[in-house]
Amino acid sequence: MTKQEKVDFVIETLNKLYPTIPIPLDHKDPYTLLIAVLMSAQSTDVRVNKITPLLFERADNPYDMIKLSIEEIREIIKPVGLSPMKSKGIHGLSQILIDKHNGEVPQTYEALEELPAVGHKTAAVVLSQAFGIPAFPVDTHIHRLMYRWNLTNGKNVVQTEKDAKRIFPEELWNDLHLQIIWYGREYSPARGWDLDKDIITKTIGRKTVLDDYYKKKK
Repeated sequence: MTKQEKVDFVIETLNKLYPTIPIPLDHKDPYTLLIAVLMSAQSTDVRVNKITPLLFERADNPYDMIKLSIEEIREIIKPVGLSPMKSKGIHGLSQILIDKHNGEVPQTYEALEELPAVGHKTAAVVLSQAFGIPAFPVDTHIHRLMYRWNLTNGKNVVQTEKDAKRIFPEELWNDLHLQIIWYGREYSPARGWDLDKDIITKTIGRKTVLDDYYKKKK
């Protein structure tokens, strides 16, 4: 298979498996998505989706959020982990949105990454899922799969994002990053990996990855 044939196979397979693509984090607008993505750092989407309704019942916009103290936010979001940092970030970015952006979530990497606790990946998720701006957020699933599929050298998420943007058509980025996340969770997890169920890796996988898998199975 040529590299282009591998890319085409990935796209075709993912479109068959995920013709409609659910967004993992529950939200109703760009602000609630931004908060949910921030909360998801080193946590799970399932856990975050249980806690965000409790927070958004109290404050689902920056004006109401700054009426809560950092400690009040922290108590609500404690189950998702890293609550001291996340509560400061949520309160701080809400104030900045009011002061600098009329309470609206900005639509550029630069403005988003200036917000407390908002890194490149969080900004990319918001741009793609809230505003439909082409972006390719790389999480652990995408990083793992792009390496397994021999589509990146896997050295770091920055390189993986560059490689993904280079080989996949821009108009597919927003769907593909979600499709790969779902595929990674369902068919190609880090633990309990069953290669027989992982049709993409079985078909185009990096030789060293496949060799290591079969050695461990013996």
